[in-house]
Amino acid sequence: MKIKDNIPNTLTCLNLFSGTIAIVYTFQDNFQLAFYWLIAALIFDFSDGFAARWLKVSSPIGKELDSLADMVSFGVLPGLVIFQLLQKNSELTNGMVPYVGFIITVFSGIRLAKFNLDTRQTVHFIGLPTPANTIFIVSLGLVANTDNEIIRNITLNEIFLIAITLLSSYMLVSEIGLFSLKFKTFSWKENKVLYIFMCCVLILFLLFGLYALPLSIIFYVAYSIIFFRSATVEK
Repeated sequence: MKIKDNIPNTLTCLNLFSGTIAIVYTFQDNFQLAFYWLIAALIFDFSDGFAARWLKVSSPIGKELDSLADMVSFGVLPGLVIFQLLQKNSELTNGMVPYVGFIITVFSGIRLAKFNLDTRQTVHFIGLPTPANTIFIVSLGLVANTDNEIIRNITLNEIFLIAITLLSSYMLVSEIGLFSLKFKTFSWKENKVLYIFMCCVLILFLLFGLYALPLSIIFYVAYSIIFFRSATVEK
């Protein structure tokens, strides 16, 4: 087997490696380093598919390995983040409530299984992609360490966290259409919606700094809904 045939799977393994390290830092309540390793996992997750298309290679285990890596990086990780945030509430530390966070892990697994079987999701997504959901959840861990007491108290509120858990779990398996966040090419014509989205996210970061992380995912969902509704009207 040629070396290039193994490049996509190597990148997938690096996604898995990065996600595992992010989990370790989450156990240590170091959400900043966990987020950095999440970014690495996201980069490798994007790169493996792009490399496979660019090199025109594929392997029987590639798709299976990709799903397993995603389950760790974008399934176990967000569930653990919610668990850790709920653990910060002293009244819940010894109870079962923090384990509610792993509902996200379960629905992430369902989401990934559905994605592998759903032929409708070759161009766009149906339901919230696990990487986008993980960005949103892990960003809550970052926001929870902010100096703003009001935002910190909201982020650590158990009702808020449970509501976020249930909502994100629903979004993972919903029938809501969302545009893909992955580039197949870099042309403006084929990726106009994605380029506009990236510009808007940049503006959010300039205006809100750290708080733009969860806001960008909320904007992604809202923008996708508008995009698909306008496309339907044009037809």
